Amino acid sequence: MTAVQTQADNLQKLRDMVKDIDFCMLTTIDENGDLHSRPMSANGEIDQDGDIWFFTGASSHKVSEVASSPKVNVSFADPKNQHYVSITGIAYLVRDREKIDELWKPQFKMWFPEGKDDPEGALLRVNLEKAEYWDSPSSTVSYALSFVSSLVTGDQPDFGENKKLEFN
Repeated sequence: MTAVQTQADNLQKLRDMVKDIDFCMLTTIDENGDLHSRPMSANGEIDQDGDIWFFTGASSHKVSEVASSPKVNVSFADPKNQHYVSITGIAYLVRDREKIDELWKPQFKMWFPEGKDDPEGALLRVNLEKAEYWDSPSSTVSYALSFVSSLVTGDQPDFGENKKLEFN
């Protein structure tokens, strides 16, 4: 398997793990150098290029934070399925009307009352650099059974897969 195939496979694994997670936490660095996290809707999407797109107000606090310190973290959690993903990337403000049209969904009108043509509407693009994921047995019962089985057999319990990934 080539490095390109491996990177594509790793990206697909991340995409599969977050596809059903609507909200994640976006962490930026504020003007004092402190971490600042807030929930964001990524619609469970990491695109084929390894980008995560968020709709945002162009003059929002997160945009000014990204302008001075573009390195961010995006974390996804799906406790029901035991999927956890942490992504480090570089964030950029994007005001491309075609991309806004492409990604727009009617439910975003809740945040942008004027719709996709709202003059404050913009996109925050996070380009994936590194990721780590934890993909554990899908239920607490499965997890407990694996643990009890390991006590009986002396084998290592199946805590699932934990992997660190590098991109770019």
